[in-house]
Amino acid sequence: MLIKDNDPRVLSLLPDPDRSVVAVTAPRAEAGHWAGAPSAVASEGMVYLAYRLRRPVGEGRGYAVAVARSADGVRFETLLTIGREEMDAESLERPTLVRTPEGGWRLYLSCATPGTKHWRVEVLEAADPAGFDPVDRRVVLPGDAKTGVKDPVIVRHGGVWHLWASCHPLGDPEEADRMVTDYATSVDGLAWTWHGTALAGRAGSWDERGVRVSAVRFVEGGVVAFYDGRATAAENYEERTGVAYGIDPAALTASGDVPAAASAHAGGGLRYLDIVPLPGGRTRLYYELTCPDGSHELRTELRHAD
Repeated sequence: MLIKDNDPRVLSLLPDPDRSVVAVTAPRAEAGHWAGAPSAVASEGMVYLAYRLRRPVGEGRGYAVAVARSADGVRFETLLTIGREEMDAESLERPTLVRTPEGGWRLYLSCATPGTKHWRVEVLEAADPAGFDPVDRRVVLPGDAKTGVKDPVIVRHGGVWHLWASCHPLGDPEEADRMVTDYATSVDGLAWTWHGTALAGRAGSWDERGVRVSAVRFVEGGVVAFYDGRATAAENYEERTGVAYGIDPAALTASGDVPAAASAHAGGGLRYLDIVPLPGGRTRLYYELTCPDGSHELRTELRHAD
């Protein structure tokens, strides 16, 4: 069954804020204060969640990443918090939480190099999600002088580690908010081989300024990817969610002339969607949503099997 527009496998996973509940509130009920950028894993009857905490620019930006645990996927107990200073970073962005085939855990952290527009990704490893220690970290996606790399989406499928990362051009500081999504593979999730740009913005469209893949599902007939998009630099931080498809995970095609999901409030931001399979064919969605006061909170929805 080839993937196409209005595929029920896609429609059943689109966020609907009216069906959501709050998983993590914003640090403060004011614009620029966010809890979001989630990455979640269901394991042994629990849901483990990593997410970013942010203050406005000039007040700390992405000042911490928290790792938490929940029995119901809604009410979370914080296991640990990692501050930006512990990662030698000016700001932290979306984390990626992964359980390895051997049963261990990895936390990939997107770190802003101080005094620059550059981003890199470092990884922490632990036997348990409560055990991540920034002292034991290593760079796995360094970027380079021309490109900042962050916000990786990592899926292990068919014995291969697949990664889609947000890549930003650094040649012109005024253009560094632009983003495309590049694709890479790995045999161990640590050393990566890049295969080029998988998804880029479309001229004249709502996603022209930049696209960032946020969640990927391998399905019969190809790949479904959900992504964050913006039309202009002014929409930075208020991306909406779109959908892209591909037979090859290295080549995705965006679908639709308008966003597939957005907030009804303020800048309309609905971004960083994560999709977590649960036992019994159920699925839980997590995403960052703009609130009426301009803050962002982390929302979740439970979808039951058809």
